[in-house]
Amino acid sequence: MGSSFSDRLADAVRRTRTPLVVGIDPRADRLPHSLLPQEAYDDHAAVAEAYATFGEAIVEIAAGRVCAVKPQLAFFEECGPAGATALARVAKAAREQGLLVIFDGKRSDIDSTAEGYARAYLGAKSAWGADALTVSPYLGGDSLDPFERVAVEQDAGLFVLVKTSNPGGKMFQDLQLGERRLFEHVAAYVEERAKATAGACGYGVMGAVVGATYPAQLEQLRREMPSAWFLIPGFGAQGGAAKEIVPAWDGQGLGGVVNSSRKIIFAYRDAPYAAKFGEANWKGAVSAAIDEARAAFASAHAAFSA
Repeated sequence: MGSSFSDRLADAVRRTRTPLVVGIDPRADRLPHSLLPQEAYDDHAAVAEAYATFGEAIVEIAAGRVCAVKPQLAFFEECGPAGATALARVAKAAREQGLLVIFDGKRSDIDSTAEGYARAYLGAKSAWGADALTVSPYLGGDSLDPFERVAVEQDAGLFVLVKTSNPGGKMFQDLQLGERRLFEHVAAYVEERAKATAGACGYGVMGAVVGATYPAQLEQLRREMPSAWFLIPGFGAQGGAAKEIVPAWDGQGLGGVVNSSRKIIFAYRDAPYAAKFGEANWKGAVSAAIDEARAAFASAHAAFSA
């Protein structure tokens, strides 16, 4: 590849003039019936084929208009071996379109197993060829070291769960441990490793998942983690707004990429797109939803203006 993931991500944000990441989270009961009729919902092979076709179409629509795509591994894994083939097809299509591919698997384990995960997923030479992977920190530093080592070696990236967007995340993440909450301890570790691996863009290999649904903590964490890329879920369907994400970005619009999944890929099901496009033109609805998200970011930060 020749350059670090952090620098490639910065280049992608600059080139597309947007921090938008489209999450590819296919769900059988939300797909257009033209791709998957209801009577096929229990057929793993049929569902996997529909997911591949759907994901490839999303990639084609998003190419050149978003900085990355983020397949959610769980939905593909649900289909078994056929799902793995479908995921490989979607990832290959994205790479061929010049999109960065972030695998959302939230992997973690003891050091030897963590290295197996890392070598399976990270970098162009790996079996899956992902540019980055989401990982959990809760087995400690020795579980993260192999991920970091392989990421550096393979010019790949990591996004560590720090402050997640789901309501239940605070159950453990907000626990007070001494003078800091648990998520703040994790943030300090991630910042240390990000700073040590910073690329030309100023951001490092190890980034952080920080939800848009907690804007006060997002602003706080940017102050405490100046060297870490943020992967920001919670925009759109979960209620996060572009104006609340502004603190994540530096003056160039770098530092944070924002994931939107359901709000974009299933836009044909919801207002205002349902009436205008309907199921027959679900691809048009996806395209319009991408335009809307891009416009929201452009209005929030000058770096994303046309």
